[in-house]
Amino acid sequence: MRSTFKVLFYLKKNAQKKDGTAPIIARITVNGKMAQFSTKLFIKPSAWSVELGKAKGRNTESKVINSVLEEIKTAIHKAYNELVPKEIIVTAEKVKNTFLGIGQEQYLLMELFEECNNTLKKQVGITRAKATYQKAEICKQHLSDYIKAEYRLSDIDLREINHSFIVGFETYLNTQRQCNYNTTAKFIQKFKSIVITAQKNGLLHNDPFANYKISLKDVDRGYLTDDELMRIIQKEFNTERLERIRDIFVFSCYTGLAYIDIKNLRKENISKAFDNNPWIKTKRQKTGTQTVVPLLDVAQMILDKYKGLPNGVLLPIPTNQKTNAYLKEIADVCGINKNLTFHLARHTFATTITLSNGVPIETVSKMLGHTNIKTTQIYARITNEKISSDMQLLSQKLNMSEINWA
Repeated sequence: MRSTFKVLFYLKKNAQKKDGTAPIIARITVNGKMAQFSTKLFIKPSAWSVELGKAKGRNTESKVINSVLEEIKTAIHKAYNELVPKEIIVTAEKVKNTFLGIGQEQYLLMELFEECNNTLKKQVGITRAKATYQKAEICKQHLSDYIKAEYRLSDIDLREINHSFIVGFETYLNTQRQCNYNTTAKFIQKFKSIVITAQKNGLLHNDPFANYKISLKDVDRGYLTDDELMRIIQKEFNTERLERIRDIFVFSCYTGLAYIDIKNLRKENISKAFDNNPWIKTKRQKTGTQTVVPLLDVAQMILDKYKGLPNGVLLPIPTNQKTNAYLKEIADVCGINKNLTFHLARHTFATTITLSNGVPIETVSKMLGHTNIKTTQIYARITNEKISSDMQLLSQKLNMSEINWA
């Protein structure tokens, strides 16, 4: 004789949080006996239909909650159907335990994150930058703190991750950690990569990110104009320290090389090419992609100025932190009201030095070591001066003045 089996969801109103939301509880009934557990979803009582056992309305939040509840219900039915052929007596508690993975081997989220970061650490300096590992460690710490704060646990099973967990982590990053929109999105992307690893390793069979979309907002990253760049180049500094940082910054403006790639630059990276002119040939540490840049006169003069450094080093560059601190001083003494960071030089190369002077974006992309031209478009800005110049040339080519429109 087949058991009577039912799944329903209800709101635990006496356990409301400070924000007014209450937890949604799943109740499994088999032959009149019940077992229940928290779905880790929360909703305000006014948005909950007691009769239907789901969220009211057709707004985005209600649709997402109802979609997750439907997934839970389907998974519980699957657990029940798996038990029926194998168990003499199927109970609500057995169905719940099968669904939650109790009695099965646990696959813990933070444990997997730790393993992934340890693997990443071994790749630092080979295929990955140190900063990539450091950001992954920060994300792991934020996630650990969130689990402790929200669930009072040190770790959770991967199978407990759902849409509510992800949204909760996003909210935690925005509020408790005060991360901006893009920083939050990047931390969520890193977290998602751990979930994808779990799926690929067969530790997780559902996709908790199915109803969650990650997007980054476009940011105007800025660049130096011709006038601003010339002010820095022509400025006479009283200290050798600022002069040296100015030179290295300008070198980046005329080569497009990132801080770490200049730091790694050696004599063997400069060689004469097919055109009998010196070229920089190196690999970007961040991506491992090949970068080839013809050496412009300004960049060559800066290299000549510092010729003879030990161990084949081409430029005397200090730590990134010190470099950016000194650049703030340079901006002040040069009267430049911009957040002058070393990375701004790379944007200046893309916009002011190359694109504004007619270099095609495909060529700029190759010199920057980008694998996708869309990345170059983020760096590059077409200035009004460039638009004016291009349209003047077009006007000259069209030369419609001799046509009489009368």
